[in-house]
Amino acid sequence: MLSALARAATRRPLTVIALWVVFLLLGFGLGTGVFGRLSDNVPEVPGTESEAAAQYLDRVDPAGDSVTAVVEGTAVSDPGLRAQVERAVADVRNVAGIAAVPDPYTTPGLLAEDGQALIIPVALEGGLDDDAEERAVNDAADRIQRIEAPEVHVSGGPLLGLQIGEKAQEDVRNAELISLPVVLALLLVVFGGLRSAAMPLVVAVSGIAGAFLALFLFSEVTDISVYAIQVTTMLGLGLAVDYALLMLVRFREERRNTDDVTEAVHRTVAAAGRTVLFSGLTVAVSLTGLLVFPSVFLRSMGLAVAAVVVVDMLAALTLLPALLARFGGKIPPAKIRPEGEEGRVFARLARFSTRNRVAVLAVVVPALLVLALPVAGMRINLGGAEQLPTSTEARQLYDTVEGHFPPGTGVSPVTVVLKPGTPQSTVDRIQSLSDRAETRDVPGGITVVELPPPGSADGGGATDLVKQVRDLRGDDPVEVTGPAARLVDFREMLADRAPWAAVTVLAGIFVLLFAFTGSVLIPLRTIATTLLSLGAALGVVVWVFQDGHLAGLLGAEGLGALSLTAPPLIVAIAFGLAMDYELFILARMREARRRTGDDQEAVVTGLRRSGRVVTCAALLLAVVFGAFMTGGFSPILQIGLGLTLAVLIDATVVRMLLVPATMALLGRRAWWAPKPLRKAHDRFGLSEEAEPAPRVTTNA
Repeated sequence: MLSALARAATRRPLTVIALWVVFLLLGFGLGTGVFGRLSDNVPEVPGTESEAAAQYLDRVDPAGDSVTAVVEGTAVSDPGLRAQVERAVADVRNVAGIAAVPDPYTTPGLLAEDGQALIIPVALEGGLDDDAEERAVNDAADRIQRIEAPEVHVSGGPLLGLQIGEKAQEDVRNAELISLPVVLALLLVVFGGLRSAAMPLVVAVSGIAGAFLALFLFSEVTDISVYAIQVTTMLGLGLAVDYALLMLVRFREERRNTDDVTEAVHRTVAAAGRTVLFSGLTVAVSLTGLLVFPSVFLRSMGLAVAAVVVVDMLAALTLLPALLARFGGKIPPAKIRPEGEEGRVFARLARFSTRNRVAVLAVVVPALLVLALPVAGMRINLGGAEQLPTSTEARQLYDTVEGHFPPGTGVSPVTVVLKPGTPQSTVDRIQSLSDRAETRDVPGGITVVELPPPGSADGGGATDLVKQVRDLRGDDPVEVTGPAARLVDFREMLADRAPWAAVTVLAGIFVLLFAFTGSVLIPLRTIATTLLSLGAALGVVVWVFQDGHLAGLLGAEGLGALSLTAPPLIVAIAFGLAMDYELFILARMREARRRTGDDQEAVVTGLRRSGRVVTCAALLLAVVFGAFMTGGFSPILQIGLGLTLAVLIDATVVRMLLVPATMALLGRRAWWAPKPLRKAHDRFGLSEEAEPAPRVTTNA
């Protein structure tokens, strides 16, 4: 298969390049339309009680969405300002699609006690189509923002998703402007030539186009989260550079053996291409664990990110060989270094770890476990506007309400749907759970009780309120919905499905690593060491963003919990990235072992030959992730920090110390497999690999 890809790419390189140019145009043309389709409905889980109750309530009592405006910065009792606000309220009431706009001066709770701010809630009519809703929201927001006051902010409802989408687009653009020049500079240092350094960026741009196009296509059939843009783009950019770096390093090595560029490309694809193929498959398999969860958000993220990984893999296996076949003749071969000079530092690390394997394990494993300890106290919450940068409209509105109004103002209530047949005694008990409970009747004999929670909509008080209602209802036809109920159901979904997701991913990774190595112990060792680095990275994320230690250095703050989006994405993506570097190293160890038959020396040689690539790849990925962390969006900061730490810990401590130590400890047993499995691997395992080539000189 890999040979066929290499032949196709080298036989008609311009055709392959032209096809990828068309793909790029589609990605940056059609694909960017996804920015207008982003959804912030992350916690919705089909089939849960909270989701079923919300849908039931929508059917029997359809109500429109709402947006909220705040005016602050001056005394709102000023006659001139009051006249402006009242005119604006009257005008907004006449906008098509607007159901109600209360007078903030006569409605209790809408004027701040300090007299420096007021709230204008705007309710939309139910049943509006997307275009009508967008026109109504935009017209209402435009009219309110013409109020002459120091600060006027409008957000919430449909506006929130739009504002976050615009922020995501801005963050992606800024991250690319920061990361691409830095990556190019680092690649220039690695390769010493512009032609070699530019090729990984061409593949990386293809990865970004693939990210946009994949998300756009998925948006046709499912909701795409506001977090998807940054996550898929950062991963697509980072992995593309990784794969291209691996291929280019191998190509320059093969050029030492032959002047025939086509032959060098074929051998590169046969050797490094095999590693890229398995790496892409392992990252994709790691993301299949997200498909086990019924959450639309997690499933769509898993599919989208896996699609981007496949695009990167295909670009590395087709576009890059075509570029090398067309332009690779001017790329100089890797320098021939004196015996023992190449990868000297990494060889010393490997020898140190193999000689002191027990001591290395005794120090490194406990250290990683200590870093992972905060994971035991990890909490996840929905989060809200407080997770956004202070420059965003939604965050400014949130800060205004927090600064001028009593705690709990604007907090979404716990909504209890009491269907026909519910005893009055149950209704009374539910109402007694809050002294601010509000009750209303809706068509069909249904009673709705709204319980304002103490504190935030996703805090402990709100989730406890959900559990109290569910405990006391017994067998009565009562259902609970609202943000707090969705959070409770999301947490239960994670707890129920996480073991199945873990089994799915670990089984898939085991099979792929066995196919790659022919060993049953190496996959087990790889999984164990990877879990250590992953736990350490996630522990630091909890310590920083949940507990608030050093969060200010990242422009963030301790929020008491992680965003519910962060842990599953960090685990799934980081696990796949760790497999990336493991395969880079194992490929070289396997080659050395096949060539010499010396297990211990194969470990040293493998690290000597792969250490530089792994280190450079990890550094480049860290640059990419770091650039995306400049946007200030807390969930992206959490994901970015988690992935950066996972990559750096894995590429340094784990791969440079733990891997050689554990391989030395296992010795020849590391490559062991039962006879039936060994025969199966010999027959079905992918073993396409380049052997050392004789020196060939051509007239080209």
